[in-house]
Amino acid sequence: MASVSQTQILKGPIVKTLILLGWPVMISNLLHSMYNIADTFWLGRLGGQESTNAVASLQVSWPIVFLLIAIAFGFGQAGVALISQYTGAKNQTEANKSAGQVIFLSLFFGICLGITGYFLSPVIVGFLGLQEGIQELAVLYLEIIFLGLPFMFMSMVFGFILRAYGDTITPMKVEGITVCLNLILDPILIFGLGGLPRMGIMGAALATIFSRSVSSSIAFYILFTGKSGIKLIAAYLKPVKWRILQIIRIGVPASIGHSGTAFGFVVMMSIIALLPDQGEVLAGYGIANRLTNLMFISIEGLGVGVSTVLGQNLGAGNVSRAEEVAKKGMLTMFLTLSLAAAFLFVVREPAIRVFINSEAVVAEGANFIRVFVFGIVFFGIFRAVNACFMGSGHNVPVMILELIRLWGLRIPLAYLFGFMLGWNATGVWFGMGLSNLLGAVLALIMFRSGIWKKRIIKE
Repeated sequence: MASVSQTQILKGPIVKTLILLGWPVMISNLLHSMYNIADTFWLGRLGGQESTNAVASLQVSWPIVFLLIAIAFGFGQAGVALISQYTGAKNQTEANKSAGQVIFLSLFFGICLGITGYFLSPVIVGFLGLQEGIQELAVLYLEIIFLGLPFMFMSMVFGFILRAYGDTITPMKVEGITVCLNLILDPILIFGLGGLPRMGIMGAALATIFSRSVSSSIAFYILFTGKSGIKLIAAYLKPVKWRILQIIRIGVPASIGHSGTAFGFVVMMSIIALLPDQGEVLAGYGIANRLTNLMFISIEGLGVGVSTVLGQNLGAGNVSRAEEVAKKGMLTMFLTLSLAAAFLFVVREPAIRVFINSEAVVAEGANFIRVFVFGIVFFGIFRAVNACFMGSGHNVPVMILELIRLWGLRIPLAYLFGFMLGWNATGVWFGMGLSNLLGAVLALIMFRSGIWKKRIIKE
């Protein structure tokens, strides 16, 4: 079955429906994370200081890339709100037209930002204060990734569009195909197998971009043939002023929130880079952070389910069911992360050792998980509240929550405990965990305002 039926979304058991919608997203996100996991694994096999520098440069590069990907995320969230609510209101034509406008905007900004980012990569990396060896690799990696930004935008927005309609399986299949391609290309290009030159981190970047280009091609084919519910024609990609303004109005707050978060992570990288033993700390944090992100995959899937089910029920005028979706989704996401965090705490050292042999890097990564793990469970509540606002199309609260959690809490707390109180790396990790706890409290306060119960589409 390509999608969960609208009857199931509007009337079926809530938790079961969230899981049915969420599990393909979880698999998709797991597959998506394999891009970075595979890069980290193979770059960690380069050996000696080269592997430490390569993994460290990969870690500092991705917050910068995510800073620009956040633009596409905003357009995608606008698409989720519009397409899910139009689908719930049984207006498929408007859902299709909204999808076309979202794709136009994502490609336009992907091209503009990709070109700009390519030329500014040395300047951006220069602000981070990285040591020699790490900085050069980070610039090289970023330049290639930026050139492929339109492909990354397209593949991301494609997933948002189909999930809003209720089809979470097709994006999972496309992600699976392209991840397998990346897994094959990574060792070939990094180590120069089959007569190719040894490219190192440049090979990892090229493998990622080529795989994303294939993903974008498949996405266009599916959307223009209508094989998955949403069907586009060329005319739907022609910009329409009021539609563009509507998407921008809905999407810009989400983009600002995620861009602000991404830029905050860039700042966090510069703070972490101030710690003693920069290379080992960045590499250890980078590997441990990827492991914690694997745990977040489960709640991201459930969050998509919450946004889709809540959005379609609001579109159908069923507010009471939307309220029930919000509460059950929040509890399910909190319990899921609690179990995942407990498991990661137990296996932290052997899990990190899979990626790299350096004892210093393993020790730093294990310490991050040991200290940060208490704050992980509260991110489930934070993400559930954001999913409710996103599904309803009210993204200003999302923007406020994202910015406060990072800029008002995480960065100041990390600096306070890490440097002002002299706890070093342990203090930085503790401040990060505490920001999740306090962010969840703030999210619950905003949730009680009830703004998320109002739909955004017109009759």
